[in-house]
Formats: sequence, structure tokens, C-alpha cells
Amino acid sequence: MIATIQQDQAYHRFADGRAFFGIENAAHTLSSAAFLVVGVLGLIFLWRERAAGGSRRFVVPEEMRAYWALFAAVALTGLGSAYYHLAPDDARLVWDRLPMSFAFTALLAATVAERIRLTLGLQLLAPLLLLGGGSVVYWRWTGNLLPYAAVQFGSIAAILAIVILFHSRYTRGSDIFGVLAIYAAAKATEALDAQLYTLGQIVSGHTFKHLLAAAAVCWLLRMLQLRRALR
Repeated sequence: MIATIQQDQAYHRFADGRAFFGIENAAHTLSSAAFLVVGVLGLIFLWRERAAGGSRRFVVPEEMRAYWALFAAVALTGLGSAYYHLAPDDARLVWDRLPMSFAFTALLAATVAERIRLTLGLQLLAPLLLLGGGSVVYWRWTGNLLPYAAVQFGSIAAILAIVILFHSRYTRGSDIFGVLAIYAAAKATEALDAQLYTLGQIVSGHTFKHLLAAAAVCWLLRMLQLRRALR
């Protein structure tokens, strides 16, 4: 019998539900724009890298595929998150989680390509994206959240294991620990949504989660901008 995790409907009731100029859950809705901004910045970076050609940041152009998927997914997460927070429910949450699942799995494929074997990472990209998207569809179809949770936390655990066991072919390889640490902080603030909101009722934990998760992607982008291929 397959274990199940049901979506807690209390999840949709955030501590900070204030509206602003007619925008429901304004702090959460507006802070979602941080994902859109950093995602677009990442896509612009990749576009310039491709135009420049011969960059030391990517040994071969094919390595950029996973990052194209990642930054596009982050930008779409901004749109999906804003759409969800305007009227939170399970149906809208799909459009938040779907691009998030693509971002997690794309980063896993990129990590495999850079630390284990390039061809393996390229081969895994499409199946991992399908696995991530499929986990969200499966949750919406069956109500079982377990596969999505496995994709999210399993991807992070796999990335952490790979970066510990395998060296990067680029400088700045240790920056990925910063990315994971910032994202862990984001998840912690999400769990403390109400507690943080009670501290002056200014910003809730969920809004902090948006900003910190976007900051994690910023740290990843910075890593790519500064790194160089090792000889």
C-alpha cells in the first residue's frame, strides 16, 4: 500500500492576509515578483553567454540547457505564486508547485552534469523534469502529496550528496552550499509563518520564504557569473 500525504487545507490560511489596493494577500502576492525578477536575470545572463561563445563559465554550450530550464522555471514560479496567493486553494497551488518542481529537478541535472558526467546530466534533464511535473499532476489527480515532497526534498538531498562526494569542474563550487543553506532558511521561515508575523505584524514567515528562496537563486546566479572552468 502506497503511503499518502494529504494537503492540509490550513496551509492556504496564511497569517498575513492583508489586502493592499485591492490585491489579496498583498505581501505574498507582491513578494512573488522576486522570483520573476531573478529568473529573468538568469535568462538574460544565459542569453549573453550564448551570444559571447567560448565562455569559461560553461565548457560546452550544452551545459546551459539545465540552467535555461531552471531560470525559466523560477520566472514562471513568480507568476504561478502570485496567481495562487490572489485566491489560495489547491487548484491554484498547482501553478505554483509545477514550475518549482522543474527548478528542483533542473538543478539536480545541472549538478550531475558538472560533477559526475556531462552526458549523464544531459540525458537525465528531460526525465527529471517529467518526474517533477508528474509528481504535481499526480498530487492533483490523487490527492497524495508524497511524490511531490519526494521530488523536492529528494532533489535537494541528492544535490547535497553529489556536491560532497564529487568535485566540480569549475571554481566557486562551494557556493552551492550557500544556495542550499539559504533555501533551508527559507523553508524554516515558512514553517514559522505565524510566529514571525506576530513580531510587530509587519512581515510574515511566508513572505520571508519568498524573499529568501529568491535570494538562494540569486546566489546560484552569482556563482555562475563568477566561476571559471578548472584545467
